[in-house]
Amino acid sequence: MKICFLLHNAYGIGGTITTTFNLAQALAERHEVEIVSVLRHRERPNFALDPRVSLRPLVDLRHDKEHPLRLRPARVFPEAEYRYPQYSELTDRRIGEWLAATDADAVIGTRPGLNVHLALQAPRRVARIGQEHLTLDNHPARLRTTMRRAYRGLDVLTTVTEADAAAYRRKMRLPGVRVEALPNSVPDAALPAADGDAKVVIAAGRLVPVKRYDLLVDAFSLVAAEHPDWQLRIYGKGEEHARLRHLIHRLDLCDNALLMGAAAPMEAEWVKGSIGVAASSFEPFGMTIVEAMRCGLPVVSTDCPHGPREIIEDGVDGRLVPVGDRDALGGALLELVRDDERRRRMGAAAVRNAARFAPVPVVEQAERLIEEATAARRTGRRPVASDHGGLQRALVHHTYAARDAAHAAARAALRTVRRGQR
Repeated sequence: MKICFLLHNAYGIGGTITTTFNLAQALAERHEVEIVSVLRHRERPNFALDPRVSLRPLVDLRHDKEHPLRLRPARVFPEAEYRYPQYSELTDRRIGEWLAATDADAVIGTRPGLNVHLALQAPRRVARIGQEHLTLDNHPARLRTTMRRAYRGLDVLTTVTEADAAAYRRKMRLPGVRVEALPNSVPDAALPAADGDAKVVIAAGRLVPVKRYDLLVDAFSLVAAEHPDWQLRIYGKGEEHARLRHLIHRLDLCDNALLMGAAAPMEAEWVKGSIGVAASSFEPFGMTIVEAMRCGLPVVSTDCPHGPREIIEDGVDGRLVPVGDRDALGGALLELVRDDERRRRMGAAAVRNAARFAPVPVVEQAERLIEEATAARRTGRRPVASDHGGLQRALVHHTYAARDAAHAAARAALRTVRRGQR
């Protein structure tokens, strides 16, 4: 089976790129896999890619930057989508041409705007699988309206948490579309797990406001005051760097809180610590939480929507604390700093419990979804999840002729929405 992923920019850095590469490489064990990157701005991706996975860019900004069609606005990619300023009539055309010519059995979109392209433009013979890496409630109302109309052309929609899958089933009214949670996977560790002895707390991710590293630094000051031999190491880069550096100086934490810059892969850094931490106010999944746990670190995290509570079992393999509560975050860190035995016990539990995010179980689920979607395409039936979060399986016996009539109506409605937005 040939499987293609449609990705915004495979040459950047981010969680969606990481998870797409991970899943593509795992599927390449048994299938022909291609990643199609809408944009390209550099020679090579930041992350190593298995040579069995082919990588194809559609618009190379090093050569196509001055292309006249880049000056015209996109008409298929939705205007309300976050990445809309980077899309144009050129991307519309290149995506449409590639979809029309693809020999893939299944195409997987990786963000709302690309899922819209997939739903509206993929040939009838291609199974259409949309992935959601954020959350439904995180999208603006205008984009949700577009998604509600266009997504009826998908066969399957996956979310990274069951909470978000439930939100899509409840709010989006997508008859005949199978909605199922498919968590991100983290590769099996190549290094021995952390032993819990290092006096180091580790956080990783983009230095952006939603990650609340300011709250984390402030909370860690409680740890440093009682245990000045402990360090906080923050890995990542982003717009908050200067503000965080100033905060660290103001709190006199220069010897305790360190901005380490970006590191890829992170595994070699996780195993140097004893505790992982995440202070986000919003986390669609929590890739770094899983990474830390798979390396043997219990994780202290805010109980923000949606991911952490589906990853961490509070008091067993980590701690969950209220969002924005500096004292609760610092107190939970101190609990593990003070108790060596508890920290080691929870680290061992983290390794065991995070095994459900290993490539094998996640890829098996993804493979099953893809195979059932492609089989349904061949037989003219559409797969759809039950109301029980994918625990039961069913097929809705819609003919594709009926489905295409509904799809044409969705296209017309989408054009009406766009005219109203201009």
